[in-house]
Amino acid sequence: MSDTPILYETPADHIVRIVLNRPESRNAQDTSLLYALNNAFDRAAQDDTVKVIILAAAGPHFSSGHDLREGGSIAEQMSPFDLVGTWCGFGCAGAEGRMAREKEIYLGLSERWRNIPKPTIAQVQGKCISGGLMLAWPCDLIVASDDAAFCDNTVGMGVGGVEYFAHPWELGPRKAKELLFTADWLTAQEAKALGMVNHVVPAGDLAAFTLALAIRIAAKPLFALKLAKEAVNAAEDAQGRVGAMTTAFALHQLAHTHNVVVHGVPVDPSGLQVRRKT
Repeated sequence: MSDTPILYETPADHIVRIVLNRPESRNAQDTSLLYALNNAFDRAAQDDTVKVIILAAAGPHFSSGHDLREGGSIAEQMSPFDLVGTWCGFGCAGAEGRMAREKEIYLGLSERWRNIPKPTIAQVQGKCISGGLMLAWPCDLIVASDDAAFCDNTVGMGVGGVEYFAHPWELGPRKAKELLFTADWLTAQEAKALGMVNHVVPAGDLAAFTLALAIRIAAKPLFALKLAKEAVNAAEDAQGRVGAMTTAFALHQLAHTHNVVVHGVPVDPSGLQVRRKT
């Protein structure tokens, strides 16, 4: 495994590129990667010379989602890291500990990244699965390679969707339901037609195209960019996004509790078996 889960690059003036750097695990998200990513976002956000942040990934795939191999108790997974929120209870028994951890590192971090006061661009290639959506969706723009594909397979694992439940806003309600019910792949071209992806480009052009887009954006005044982003985000929130996502997160926790009672683990084991075969 890489000793440096996140790379921090400055490919052009006023541009930072943050790179997920666990290609051997297809950039699966363990706790250390998520906090390293958060630290990189903080560094870029607090640097007044930076206007645009690109989120990229090393290797053939953007992200395979949550790293289900992460060992140790919930409290042990959390203890080495500086927490970003005011949540607590990671060492508590039952549903309380799991809910606390997921509110902090999944819903909490994704929402925090969504509200960074600078434009962010996700540069997505290959597969972007479940938890991987929670890295791409908080970004303001998504540029995908023509071989990119998106999937949320959590319903097959006995859960109603990933913790950052932005599906209706990213896809529209009917396509969101289809994606969840079937766990089918959404191609980059389909995602663009739905408005989830801004641009689809040949894989070999992905980095150069994304950087060129970032440079065009960085030519604008930073304060105006911040204001434009906040205005659009506020429009989404006025539609009830935050309340709906809070309800979805609670239902996600109910699913974990149900699976622990019925199956002894927080996800349906039959779904895990299907995932290993694919």
